[in-house]
Amino acid sequence: MRSSYRTLDRATLRDILLVCVADAVVGASFGAIAVAGGLAPWVPIFMSVLVFAGGAQFAAVGVVLAGGSPVAAVLAGLVLNARLLPFGFAVADVLDDRRRGWTRLPGAHLITDETVAFALRHADPALRRAAFRVCGVGLFAIWNLSVAVGALAGTGLGDPAALGLDAAFPAVLLALVLPALRDRDTRNAALLGAAVALACTPFLPAGLPVLLALLGLTPYLRASRPAARPTSTDSTREPS
Repeated sequence: MRSSYRTLDRATLRDILLVCVADAVVGASFGAIAVAGGLAPWVPIFMSVLVFAGGAQFAAVGVVLAGGSPVAAVLAGLVLNARLLPFGFAVADVLDDRRRGWTRLPGAHLITDETVAFALRHADPALRRAAFRVCGVGLFAIWNLSVAVGALAGTGLGDPAALGLDAAFPAVLLALVLPALRDRDTRNAALLGAAVALACTPFLPAGLPVLLALLGLTPYLRASRPAARPTSTDSTREPS
C-alpha cells in the first residue's frame, strides 16, 4: 500500500482526498438518517462493511423506512449495483494480480464509481493499479468510519438535503468526469446516455434509467468492431 501511495502524483492524491472528504459527509449522513428512521446503529454499520455502496445502501434503507419488505430493499440495492458489472470488466487488469491471486476478491469488493474513475485516468498498468488501491482502501476506511460516527450521533446531523450536503458527493464526481468529456466520442456517448436516462426517469423505477444510460455506448461499440476480412473462394483463385 505504501509503494502504491508513492507511485501516484500529487494531483491524483489530492483528488482522492477530496473524494474521501465528500464520501465522509455522505457516510455520516447515511448513518444518521438510518438511525433517525428507527434502525439500530449496528444495521448501517454492518451494511457499510458488507455492501460498501452508498447508492445501494441509501436505496435499501429508504425502502425499509418507507415500509417495504427486506426482499424489496435487497432488490433495490441489486438494481443500483448492477452498473458495477461493466465496471468490473473495465478494470479487470487491475484486479488480475498473478503474484497475489488472493487479492482479487477483496479488490472486487472495492469496485465503486470513484475507484474505477481514478483507475481509468491512467494508461500505465502500474499507475492504474496504484490509483485503484489507494482510492479503494481510502474510501472503504473513511466510509465505514463516517457511517459509524453518523449512526452513533443519531439525529444530530439532521437532514443532509436541508444543509445542502447531499450535493457535495455528485459535485466532486462531476469534477472528476469533466476532463474525460474533452474527447468527442466520450462526450457524445455521455450526452446520449444522459438523454436516455432522463427520458426514462418518469416511467421507470429508480436505478433502471441509470442502467439504460449504457445504451449511449452502443453506436461507438459497433463502430469499434474490426471489419471482417474477405475470404478467398474457389471462384477467385487464379488458374494454375
